[in-house]
Amino acid sequence: MNRLPSLSAALGRAFNQPIFLLIVCGSLLGANFPLGKIGAAQGFSPLQWAAVVSLGAVFSLFWVLLFTGRLVLPQRNQLRFIVIAALLSFLVPNLLLFTVIPKTGAGFSGLMFALTPILTTAFSAILGFERVSRLGLIALVFGLSGAVTVAVLRSQGLQAPPLIWQVAALAIPLVLAAGNVYRGWDWPAGAQPDFLVFWSQVLTLAAFAILAFFDGTAPPWATAVSRPGPALLQGAVAGILFPLVFRLQVLGGAILLSQIGYVAAGVGLVLSTVILGEHYPAPIWFGAAVIALGLALTTYDRRRTAVATAQPAGVVAPLGLPEVCKG
Repeated sequence: MNRLPSLSAALGRAFNQPIFLLIVCGSLLGANFPLGKIGAAQGFSPLQWAAVVSLGAVFSLFWVLLFTGRLVLPQRNQLRFIVIAALLSFLVPNLLLFTVIPKTGAGFSGLMFALTPILTTAFSAILGFERVSRLGLIALVFGLSGAVTVAVLRSQGLQAPPLIWQVAALAIPLVLAAGNVYRGWDWPAGAQPDFLVFWSQVLTLAAFAILAFFDGTAPPWATAVSRPGPALLQGAVAGILFPLVFRLQVLGGAILLSQIGYVAAGVGLVLSTVILGEHYPAPIWFGAAVIALGLALTTYDRRRTAVATAQPAGVVAPLGLPEVCKG
């Protein structure tokens, strides 16, 4: 009779653990790779698929906020965060990807994503927001090494992209790292992650709709009507992923959050092999093992000693933000 309350309590404790959230978020992000490939094979354009992601998050969170009585307009002090977070977290990275991937290939773009944790660490250290232990830095290096190994080996045999597109690709981790640091610095006091994600994604979806109108791209539901399976699955993944990403931001900080890309790289390999039947040589799996070692070191470091956090004046420490994060 007491199993359900015990299970609920256990889940509540788990979702307050940054390392658990890191693994869950990275796994869900890794699922995006095979899902995106399936969506492209089903006839979705990149802009349509990005809209599917935002639409799924908006639809899922709409009902959560409605049934919990929190579906209200953002307050004035939250608007700045919502706009900037939408730009740095969702809109600009996706637009860069649409432009860069056809020119550089997925492997080179994956290499750029691998730079995000290093840049996030650098920005946080320069601005004095977070300090990382020596073991934490070693874990970052292992994760970077593994991700670079996977990206380079997957792009072997491809011609190097022109310099201008290499520079453009470098903007991807720069924007993502800036978003990671910004959210930790300017998080509105008392705001809950799912509420902020919802309105940021509403703004992003509106921007995609405007871009699609001027680009002449059909809305995503025009394709999803005849092929609903991949779109529904991707929308469900997005609806779960983004609130947990913002929750991880609150509980773990920008540097830990940035490492979800390392987890996603390994999970993406496994899912692509199992679901899509793709085959990768042993060195790529070695790179995935190095990523796993980096994650293990991160876990050990988080358990051994908490990462010290220095917040600027007027910003509440992460655990003091939304009540939902206290379980």
